[in-house]
Amino acid sequence: MKRLSAVVNKPGRTLALSALAMALVSSQALAADAFSYDSPYMFGDWGGARTDLEKDGVKFSVNYTMEAASNLAGGANTSTTARYADQQAFGMNLDLEKLLNWNDAEFQATITNRDGQNLSDEVADKRTGMVSSVQEVYGRGQTWRLTQLWLRKGFFDHALDIKAGRLTVGEDFDNFDSKFQNLAFGSGQAGNWRGDHWYNWPVSQWGARVRLNFTPEWFFQVGLYNQNPYNYDRGDGFRFEFSPTEGNLVPVELGWQPKLGAEGLPGNYRLGFYYSSTKDPQYSSYHNGSFSNDDVHSYGGYLLAQQQLTTQGGSVDRGLGVTVQAVMNDHKTSKTDNYQAVALTWKGPFDARPQDEIGFGVARIHINSDYSEMLRTQNNENGIHDFDNPAYLPIQSGAEWNYEVYYDVHVTNWMSLRPNLQYIVAPGAVSEVDDALVGGLTANISF
Repeated sequence: MKRLSAVVNKPGRTLALSALAMALVSSQALAADAFSYDSPYMFGDWGGARTDLEKDGVKFSVNYTMEAASNLAGGANTSTTARYADQQAFGMNLDLEKLLNWNDAEFQATITNRDGQNLSDEVADKRTGMVSSVQEVYGRGQTWRLTQLWLRKGFFDHALDIKAGRLTVGEDFDNFDSKFQNLAFGSGQAGNWRGDHWYNWPVSQWGARVRLNFTPEWFFQVGLYNQNPYNYDRGDGFRFEFSPTEGNLVPVELGWQPKLGAEGLPGNYRLGFYYSSTKDPQYSSYHNGSFSNDDVHSYGGYLLAQQQLTTQGGSVDRGLGVTVQAVMNDHKTSKTDNYQAVALTWKGPFDARPQDEIGFGVARIHINSDYSEMLRTQNNENGIHDFDNPAYLPIQSGAEWNYEVYYDVHVTNWMSLRPNLQYIVAPGAVSEVDDALVGGLTANISF
């Protein structure tokens, strides 16, 4: 089968950028509200065409996210000044009820591209890297991808909801909105610490998700996602083979999304479990350069509890909220066996800035002791015990701690700027590496 990636990557990138440039120029000429504060899009409503298309069931989106980070002090390489990473996303959503009179059905297609460099590679020892990342938009392959290509259909007055196609696991499971720049505070944490099997955005795979909505607040869902080495590899973002199949990921989740009290304070509570049928090595079986048991299946569970606690100025869109997350992975196959995080957000802190937001979070990511012991065994077998020897394997042990505080500036309805400070304790969970203070800046723009 001819690799689509070979056709798409370079010529496709030129075509996509040319098309985007033409669209931006033409939309700027048409839109009377281009660059308006009140418009949700930088280039406005395209002379009303955008609104008309949405009324007919066709919605386009072009979004840009950039994350810059600078090592202000500490870390493995204090000479690093700054690194910059970004993501472009081009999406189209079709409301099939409006277009085809197909009740409760929609189609989504999204293409993404990631570019840039990761400061985390300099903050931590290069032989290990950080456990988390100070730029969450970096990673999963700096390349073009077909991130979404799925069809969703509801049945029985939306009591049953089925989605199938090219999916990302985290768009449905362990999902919530986050403005943190550090990876350890965002959505889909179950996938961040089991990223060899659970693929979050922007990596897609063939799969399906079935959701039962018992009430407007309670739901249960189960998914099945094909595990294929092409899903992740750089340059393979447009390869869709089912073979070679390594196995399947099966997550299940019980969710509760209440509106509490007289003010209707929104909550998002999720309890989940996953199982992967792929074969993994058991870390504790490592001896003499190999694993005596490399046929172990992985599993784990997660908890998400998110609740708005207060309102402000009589608005439920303002106030204090809290998010608590936890992940537990099996001790046989997972490098990170447990994770916990707590974050506080304050939406609309000032009457003069009702759409700004302040956030603070702390996260602990723990390394499996069997993985740590495997590293010690490898060093002993290689006869290398000097940390400064390039062939030495730094012992990742205990936990890496990540802290972040940010202020989100609502510049316009189509743009936000988010300066932040991050503090990383034991980058890479390596005690020999100094703690690091990182300054960051995130920008989100909707065209």
